[in-house]
Amino acid sequence: MFEIAVEKTFSAAHAIRIRGSIETLHGHDWRVRATVAADHLDDDGLVCDFDDLAEILDRIIAPFRNRTLNEVAPFDERNPTAEEVARWIGDSLATSVPPDARRRVRLTSVTVSEAPGCIATYRTE
Repeated sequence: MFEIAVEKTFSAAHAIRIRGSIETLHGHDWRVRATVAADHLDDDGLVCDFDDLAEILDRIIAPFRNRTLNEVAPFDERNPTAEEVARWIGDSLATSVPPDARRRVRLTSVTVSEAPGCIATYRTE
C-alpha cells in the first residue's frame, strides 16, 4: 500500500460546548493533514497528484478561513470540536477524490491540530 499526505492551515475561531456549557470564543491556527492511500500506483507512478489533493483540501476548508466556525455550516448546527472538524473534512474529502483516481484512491485519515500538542484524528478504516 502507498500513502501520500498534504497539509494546509487556516485561522478560525470557535466556542465549543462541553458538558452543557459554551466556552469562551477563541481562535486557532488550525493545521489539517489529509492522507490518502492506494494499493497500486497509477501509470505515472503516483497515488494521485499532490497538487490535485491539495486543491481539493483547500476548497473544503476555504469557507472556514478567518471565520467563526460556529457561524459556518455545518458547525452552525454541530459542535465545532477538533474531532468534528476532522470528521467533516474527512467525509468531504472522501467524496471529492480526483475523478481519475476514484477507483484506486481512498481516504485513510484526516488529522486536525488546533494548537501545539492538541491533535484529533479521524480514520476511515
